[in-house]
Order: sequence, then structure tokens, then C-alpha cells
Amino acid sequence: MVATAPRSRHPVGPDGRLRHALTADGLLFDGDRVLLVQRRNPPHRGRLALPGGFVDGGESTEDAAVREVREETGLATEVVGLVGVYSEPGRDPRGPTCTAAYLLERVGGRLRAGDDASAARFVPLREAMRRRLAFDHDRILADALLFRAALAPALRGARSRVTDARRTPRTRP
Repeated sequence: MVATAPRSRHPVGPDGRLRHALTADGLLFDGDRVLLVQRRNPPHRGRLALPGGFVDGGESTEDAAVREVREETGLATEVVGLVGVYSEPGRDPRGPTCTAAYLLERVGGRLRAGDDASAARFVPLREAMRRRLAFDHDRILADALLFRAALAPALRGARSRVTDARRTPRTRP
């Protein structure tokens, strides 16, 4: 049997050039701690990272962030808001990758490592900020802290926009 390289998730355009693959990351805080996973697979095997991964076809980035957090950590979450979109060339050594990072709130589940995470835990923010996180997750975490601080009064008690949209049937004007 001949071993073959895994198929890339990076699309190729009609000109033969790589296009950005799409990923989603979730940021879940518990007081002065943030949820991080230890990566089981390359790239950055063994390093701490935000839970996240590739968006499946037919899936929104919001749904992908919630799914990836559940698969990697066992926690059920809802989207609170978009922290940012990150597409800096070289942010992922596998190829051009764009990620949408979301602030999440916990709605259930039990913390456990799963899928491509060898560990999952809430890490004190001071420790997380001192470490070199995988990919550009240091930058995303710093942006999320600013986002959370700026919107804390407005977010207190707010319901998830994604959940609300699914509960309310859409009507055409």
C-alpha cells in the first residue's frame, strides 16, 4: 500500500494559486481565566491554543466555532459576538488561512479533552499572556480581552444572536 499525503483543506483557484481556507476559533472566559487546548497534532503539536478548526461545507463560522469548542473541550457554548477576522499571510504554516474568532458563553457540558486536543483547561490570563500560543492566538486573545472589556456592560445578560436567529422564524418583507 502506498502512503499518500493528506488532502489539503486549502482551495485552489482557477489560476492554480492557493486560496484561503476558512477556520473559526472560540474564546471562552471564566472570570480571569481563558479556555485553551493543548494541540495533539501538527502544526504546533503540544502548544496551547484557542479551541477551533476548519469550517465544514454548509456550516457558518459561528456554528463551526461552537462545534469545535464542543468537540475539543466537551463544553456547550453560544456566540456572544465576533472578536475579529484574522488572515495575515503565514499565520498558519499549512497555507493561507482566514479565521473568524468569536467570544462565547458557556451553556453546558463538562470539560474534557477531545478530538485533536490532548488537554483542555481554563488557564489564568496572566499565564496565557506569558506563553507563546499556537498560530496568532496571542493576538486574538489580546483583541478578545479588549473586546470583552469594552462591551462588558452591554454584554451582561445579552442573549446570543445566533441562538435568537434560530428561534425566530424568518419572514420575507
